[in-house]
Amino acid sequence: MKTLREELEEQERKILSPFATLSSMTKGRRFPEEECPLRPAFQHDRDRIIHSKSFRRLKHKTQVFLAPTGDHYRTRLTHTLEVSQIARTIAKSLRLNEDLTEAIALGHDLGHTPFGHAGEETLNELIPGGFSHTDQGLRVVDLLEKEGQGLNLTFEVRDGILKHSKGKGEILCEDPSLMAATLEGQVVRIADIIAYVNHDLDDAIRGGIISPADIPKDCIEILGETHSKRINRMVTDIVFETLKEGGGRLSISREVLNAIWALREFLWERVYENETVHADFHKASKILRELYQYFMDHPLEFLKLLDKPELYDSLERCVCDFLAGMTDRYAFNLYEKTFLPLPWMIV
Repeated sequence: MKTLREELEEQERKILSPFATLSSMTKGRRFPEEECPLRPAFQHDRDRIIHSKSFRRLKHKTQVFLAPTGDHYRTRLTHTLEVSQIARTIAKSLRLNEDLTEAIALGHDLGHTPFGHAGEETLNELIPGGFSHTDQGLRVVDLLEKEGQGLNLTFEVRDGILKHSKGKGEILCEDPSLMAATLEGQVVRIADIIAYVNHDLDDAIRGGIISPADIPKDCIEILGETHSKRINRMVTDIVFETLKEGGGRLSISREVLNAIWALREFLWERVYENETVHADFHKASKILRELYQYFMDHPLEFLKLLDKPELYDSLERCVCDFLAGMTDRYAFNLYEKTFLPLPWMIV
């Protein structure tokens, strides 16, 4: 008698595109385990990510603005959810595997540091061998979660997490060594860009860094004058251009691609590298640098804080893992507790 999982896998074979990644055809997990009788492999991975500690911590990690007090600014968690929604819309329209797409999207930023990219740049300077949130994301799901057991995710989800980032690079990746192995992973990569160029623009306007009148007019003419219209234009263009080309690789019209490029360049110039935004990140960098040096100088105290009898890796790498995993507010509180004198309590 077939399990429910096997019935769902059979439905995938009947419904999904020939270019989709079937759950039954996964390249497997790092460590063999008994399959779930209910959930196909990628749905199981999605659930593991959602229930992880690192996923929950994303709600208190900076997206662009450092520890914003306003209720409507994005955090790393809300960014992740917006990426997931956009990626699933594209995947559903192209008849790709939504479970795989969602799992990659929900896990793509698990390796991010506190204080956004400022935190990543600081750790990259401190740690021998450097630091990147993509590599750290894989380390989180392979090793750091579940007290060192990791989440034991499938190859396809791990690959998508590792290859989702683009920095200032190509919007549609053409380098096979940098591309995700699945079309679903490539969808998450473009969905990440669509999400952040739109919501960072929205947050920058909300924060008074720019005004709607500052947005390049060519971008507005092509993409639309509102947040929702711009997202819809980008997503619709990708779906129909990809279907027009046959569906085997993601495509985007030259007009929309150029507009996304221009919008991203505008954000780098006017928002990400804006001194008003950067001012607090210099202070945030100081917090990470001083905590790093303190723990390197006091390894026994660091072990006590970890509540572990011994290090699981080099001291540098363990301290890096600890700092990278912190939320913004935990970093603030730990710095205050470590370096600032407490008021004298009179009883």
